[in-house]
This record gives sequence, C-alpha cells and structure tokens, in this order.
Amino acid sequence: MWALPAAARAYIACAALAAALCAVPVIRDGSAVPWKAAAFLAGVCLTCARLPRCLLLVPVLLAGAFLLPPAAAGLVAVPGALAGRVGRRPVWVRRLWHAAQFSLAAAAASAVFGRLTGGAPRAITAAGFPGALLPALAAALVFALVVTLLDGGVLVTAEGRSPRTAWRGPLPGALVPPLIDGPTALTMAVLWHSPYGPPSALLVLLPMSVSAWVLDRCRRERAAHQATVRALVQAVDLKDHYTRGHSERVGRASVLIARELGIHGERLEALRFAGILHDVGKLGVPTRLLRKDGPLTPEERRVIELHPEYGHEMVRGIGFLDEARAAILHHHERLDGSGYPYGLTGCQIPEFARVVAVADAFDAMTSTRSYSRARPVPTALDELRRCAGSQFDPRMVSALSQALDRHGWHPEAAPEPPEPLAPVSRNVPLDHCSVTTAADGRPARQGGHA
Repeated sequence: MWALPAAARAYIACAALAAALCAVPVIRDGSAVPWKAAAFLAGVCLTCARLPRCLLLVPVLLAGAFLLPPAAAGLVAVPGALAGRVGRRPVWVRRLWHAAQFSLAAAAASAVFGRLTGGAPRAITAAGFPGALLPALAAALVFALVVTLLDGGVLVTAEGRSPRTAWRGPLPGALVPPLIDGPTALTMAVLWHSPYGPPSALLVLLPMSVSAWVLDRCRRERAAHQATVRALVQAVDLKDHYTRGHSERVGRASVLIARELGIHGERLEALRFAGILHDVGKLGVPTRLLRKDGPLTPEERRVIELHPEYGHEMVRGIGFLDEARAAILHHHERLDGSGYPYGLTGCQIPEFARVVAVADAFDAMTSTRSYSRARPVPTALDELRRCAGSQFDPRMVSALSQALDRHGWHPEAAPEPPEPLAPVSRNVPLDHCSVTTAADGRPARQGGHA
C-alpha cells in the first residue's frame, strides 16, 4: 500500500468505503436476502477467480446481479476478488481494489436491471427471457462501464496518466463484452429458476469455458509470434546499428499503405510482419560490410544483395508469416525488371513486396545514415513519385502519399553519423531512377546508387 502514491491510496480507500456502504442494506434487511443463492454464486466466483486466465467471472457476477438485490450482488464478488490471482505487488492492495471495483460494478448492474424490469421479483423464466434481454444488456453495459471508469481512475492517480489517455482508449472496448456476457448471464438466471435448479445454470459455463480456452490459446500464440518477430528484429538491429529502428518504421509505413489499399485483418498483420522482417537476411551478411562507413566494392555489393534470399530461407519454416515470406524475398525487385534477386517485372512482383519496397525506400530517405543525410518527407515523396512506374508501383506510392496526408509521419530522431558524410557519386545517368534503401544504399567504390 505504501508503495503507491498518496492519491492512489486515497482513491482505493474511497472505492472500498463506497463498496462497504453499498452492502449496508444487507445488514439492515438481512432476512430478505436469499443467502443460499448468494453463497452459491460467491463460491462459483471464488472458483472462477482461482482459475488461470479464466473469463467466466463476469457472467457469474452478472447472473448474481440478475438474481439478487444490489447489496447482495455486490457481496458475491468479494470472496473471489480477495482470493483471486494477482500477478503484481502489492498483492493485498490489488485484491482489495478488485473486490471494491467488482462489488460496485455488480451492485450498479443489479440496480439498473431491477429498475428496468420494474422492480419485479427476480424469478426470470424462459417465457420472460425476451422481455428481460434488453435490461440484461443494459445492466451488462453498466457493469463494464463502471469497471472501466474505476480502472481509469487508478491509472490517473497511480501512474499519473492524463484523464483523456486513461479513459478514451479503454471506453470503446468496454462496449463489446456486454453483448456476450449479458445474454449468457441471463440464460444462467433463467436456468436457475428452471425445474433443474441452480446446478443447471452452471451448464452455461461449459461452452464459455471452452471458448475462453480457445481465445487464450490464440492470444498466447499471437504473443509467441510477436516475441519471435521482436527477437529477429533485435538481432538485426544489433548487427547493423546504423539502421536501428528502421525495421519497425518500415512495418509502420507498410501498414499505412495497406490500409489505404483496403487490406485488413490477417493480411494486414502479415504485411506488418513483412515490413518489420524485410531485412532479416542481413543476419547472413558479414557484419564488417553492414558497418562499413566507406563505399562498397562491386563484390561487397553482390554479397549484400543476397540478403533477400537469406531472409527467405530463414523464415521459410515460420508458418504464420505466410505472404510475408514473398515480400522478404522480393522487396528489392523493380517494376522495370532491373531489381534483384530475380529481376521480376510489373505484376510478377508480389503485392506485399511492392508495398514494402515503397515503405523501405521512404524510411531510408527520411532517416540519417552513415552514407546519406535524412531528406524532408515532401522531398522523399517527390523522389518516390519520380521513380513510380520504373522502380515502384505507382499505386503504392499514391497510397503512401494519401496516408501521410491523413496521418503525418514522425520518425524517431536518428543519431548523427560518427564520420562526416562524403558526397556520393552516380554510375548512372542523372535521369535514371534509383532510390536507395537501408540495405543497398551505400555507394559502390566506382560510383553507385545515390
């Protein structure tokens, strides 16, 4: 408790006091409280709270809100919250906070449900299910909003966040769970008063528990994917410190382009991975070449130009990357066929590769490297437009331009190079389009790319 700021301690104490005051009617009118039902639901909540990553607690609390008066519904949440799993310290402060938070939310949901159903006895039958559905949804929404608002207060008092940050982000997400939790809890309440009694209400939790297990597995798999990508990117950044942060920015720019093109869902995530991992093949390139400050010889450039093939081989066995593998292999191809590694032309180049090529070149031009200074965003866009049709897909360039007009671009400040930048010469005519990227942008010893 004492590790928390004074404002947070006061906030938690006020929430606990408010929850205690909500329970006062239980003491005053204890004979009117269905204690057996409250004890049974409290035991179920306690069991749910002790299960790892269990999503069944809220439906049970809402079922209590539909079956019990507000004061008793609030008490149902207390045992489970006080004995629940807590991953961070101070443990008992967090448990007290969860008990107060869920108690207040359940009492509020119960009060709203009772008000909307006219304060009738809470014996919900199958025949009354349709009429009770809207009140149940409203009560579930109130439960979610109370939990979210109270959580925001903790973020403000304990972590010093602004109210706008603490509440604006989580509030929209609080509108979806009630659509599932409300009807589920109402079904439990209906079965509670069926001829089969309270144990039948627990049958509703079986499909919910299976769904919760599947969702948890999906979340853990997604977290593993993210960890795999982060590990590969960190390895690349450690090897080539001049391009640190480049991979993440290319992933961000690729997503901006993709959204303008109408790409969404799993394909959008795969494209983000493609942008982040486009240079993973640099792990197979000698470090001395990646960190070389001077011009590259033709032989050295040929070695670096193998990095798309190295990268493709590295991620070949990672199934979740899917279309990202093609982008890693072909992001240095050019529409006119003069790119590498295979000299593909036009639509032979995969769509993801054409997106990443534009994002890669854009970030390379707007970032300071040992071999080039950062260009302003408008200058970089002009260069991309000049090369559209020969090096880049015009549709991707246009999508990036529209996205930047809509969202802007704020690259992280890059460190100044350790040595003065030397002027770069060309071995191609001035009207020939050749926008460089982080992987091949250094000049060759006898000229090279600008």
